[in-house]
Amino acid sequence: MTTARRRAVPAVALTALTALVLSACGSGEDDTTSAADDAATEESAAPVTDPVNDPLVATFDGGLLVLDGETLDVAAEIELDGFNRLNPAGDDRHVMVSTSAGFRVLDATTGEFSGTEFPGDTPGHVVRHADKTVLFFDGTGEVIVFDPTELADGDPEPSRTWTAEHAHHGVAVELSNGELLTTLGDPESRIGAMVLDADGEEIARNEDCPGVHGEAAAQDETLVVGCQDGLLIYQDGAFTKIDSPDDYGRIGNQAGSDNSPVVLGDYKSDPDAELERPERVALVDTATGELNLVDLGTSYTFRSLGRGPAGEALVLGTDGALHVIDPEAGEVTDSIAVIDSWEEPLDWQQPRPALFVRGGTAYVSAPATDELHAVDLASGEITASVTLPSAPNELTGVVAGH
Repeated sequence: MTTARRRAVPAVALTALTALVLSACGSGEDDTTSAADDAATEESAAPVTDPVNDPLVATFDGGLLVLDGETLDVAAEIELDGFNRLNPAGDDRHVMVSTSAGFRVLDATTGEFSGTEFPGDTPGHVVRHADKTVLFFDGTGEVIVFDPTELADGDPEPSRTWTAEHAHHGVAVELSNGELLTTLGDPESRIGAMVLDADGEEIARNEDCPGVHGEAAAQDETLVVGCQDGLLIYQDGAFTKIDSPDDYGRIGNQAGSDNSPVVLGDYKSDPDAELERPERVALVDTATGELNLVDLGTSYTFRSLGRGPAGEALVLGTDGALHVIDPEAGEVTDSIAVIDSWEEPLDWQQPRPALFVRGGTAYVSAPATDELHAVDLASGEITASVTLPSAPNELTGVVAGH
């Protein structure tokens, strides 16, 4: 049974400190890339006085906001033109910021760019797994693997580099045994995935995954990538294809948990839609190969998926509620009212609410009101709320490990 709850929101003081000014010029490219920066210059500015606690980072039109993860107070405001994308770097200090020139490393505890950069054409996915961080450049197919704990000491030495046969919007992930899973495709199409062993020799391949996109890791280090007609599962040296119940049943974005064999995925079934607003999500049991669809009764977007500390599946709906799903039972067990109802914009780069989960806290943004909320997943209480100086778009934070 689904219940709806709205919790009292405590007043949280808003403080703002400009820590870094950086200017660039740019424009958005497509749904896989960051904005184009022709040049970037930095102006000196005072760093954050005290280290930011469990920092969060949000993009806005013209820059980045660094926030205290407990109070949600703004600790630093960084000017950075263009459409910028964010990902955790894999340690407890840094966040990866994608620009057209490559990946830049932001020290979120100080509100300053660290000076470490990974230059390359069209930076795409960032994946954290097995204590490694893997970068994929869509413009070249280049893959860079490094140990994120080395970021604190400066430029990390890549432990592995590899380049795909053809550049494409792709993703790669390295397993604990040194195997590297990477997607297959070219600028015109994407067809599947393959796996290389620690010595770079191909050991597995599957080309039955049209439109391959995204990745997630489930229990027992089982990896998945999405297809336009289902999902590929990689485990124990072999691929398994799970078909969608519809001829076109795209699972393009996934969220996994080490505490569950079930992967949460979005689910779109209309190939002709200008913008499909799906109301069903996919739950794929990687142990049994079973795929179930759960009807939420509300739509959601690619920034709506998350997993809780016990493996619970989380979806932020356009009804403004955070829907909690038991992944094994395939049932919505709770719906926590957090923000007002909203509608997904046609342009994917335009701000829309985002969900970021860290530990037992879910952070939910509301660009329409310039707000950010912290939700305790155990109680359903909104524990902090703040009005930001600008409408937030992308949202992330520091996360050590997976």
